[in-house]
Amino acid sequence: MWRAVAVYRVASLAYAALVIAVNSDGYARPWGGWAVLAVMTAWTVYAVPAFRGGHRKGRPLLAADLAVAFGCILATAWVETASNIGHGRPTLPISWVAAAVLSWAVAGGRRAGIAAALTLGVANLLVHVVAGTTAGMGRGTFNGVVLLLLTGLVVGHVVRLALEAEARLARAVEMESATRERERLARRIHDSVLQVLAMVQRRGGELGGEAAELGRLAGEQEAALRAMIGTAAPITAAAGTADGNAAGGPGRTVDLRPLLAGHGSTSVTVSAPATQVRMPEHAAREVEAAVAAALDNVRRHCGDGARAWVLLEDDGAGAVTVSVRDDGPGMPADRLAAAAADGRLGVAQSIRGRIRDLGGSVSIVSAPGEGTEIEMTVPGPAAASAGGEARRGAVG
Repeated sequence: MWRAVAVYRVASLAYAALVIAVNSDGYARPWGGWAVLAVMTAWTVYAVPAFRGGHRKGRPLLAADLAVAFGCILATAWVETASNIGHGRPTLPISWVAAAVLSWAVAGGRRAGIAAALTLGVANLLVHVVAGTTAGMGRGTFNGVVLLLLTGLVVGHVVRLALEAEARLARAVEMESATRERERLARRIHDSVLQVLAMVQRRGGELGGEAAELGRLAGEQEAALRAMIGTAAPITAAAGTADGNAAGGPGRTVDLRPLLAGHGSTSVTVSAPATQVRMPEHAAREVEAAVAAALDNVRRHCGDGARAWVLLEDDGAGAVTVSVRDDGPGMPADRLAAAAADGRLGVAQSIRGRIRDLGGSVSIVSAPGEGTEIEMTVPGPAAASAGGEARRGAVG
């Protein structure tokens, strides 16, 4: 964009020089026209490399660019005759001044471009005021002002779209690079670590005793590692996106599936939809922590041979449900109440408390000899957002 502005600045200077050369005989002060052209030439020689360098977005340079254009326009009232101004002869720099509007639009967007255009529009009107030809201020003057405004608006808008496209391209390239690196690591892990873990699991089972326990642990780590490298990493909403939330800010969302898949093992089966289940990052981390607490209870109370199943569901209507089921011995109906009375608040705080704080609910179904199922339901992103707006409205 800055190269395009530089080309326009040079081309419009050549056109202004041609017009000044043709009209100089009719000026009230012909030498003044050449003086203005000299100023325009000197500034162009300075501005082209200056805007191309590291200072192109500096406010002092932009202000000086606009000031030079403003002064060259006002000089028309001193160089031209009042008669020529009244008859609609263009200002001395003609379209050269639009380069300042372009610079402001490229550097600051639509608002900056419009502000620069309005400033130069005032200069065009002041030429008639100083020359005393306001009665002859015709359509040409207003057309020039309107064209400057349109230039600032359109170019500023195009620049904003270009910056957004560049940011999206950078994110796409970054994601592609991350995916390639992930695939490379997955191949390396598969060719080395996973094979070793599988061999340890197999040999441990054959040897029995303490080696069998090591084999079981190796099998669990193998399953967890396979789940980790086989599931796409959570994708976050980056800064400057349509939702207006900066990456890492309150609006950041993640895919819940990889978080739960990390708990998969030879004794824990994790099932999730094929499509992403996106949630606010804090909510997703809390749900994952609640699932981890439920699986820890299975390991502690159901024995080493117990199996567990984690099922993730997204009903598409604003609710996400995660259920953790085991084939353990189950528990009596009053077990949780007795645990809370004894001060053991694992389920009450680690599971119920977390889900309650997210605005969700927990249902626990268990019977002796029939295992236990914990079902956790939390609002999805849309429902959570609507609830947040309602709460802010109530506070306001």
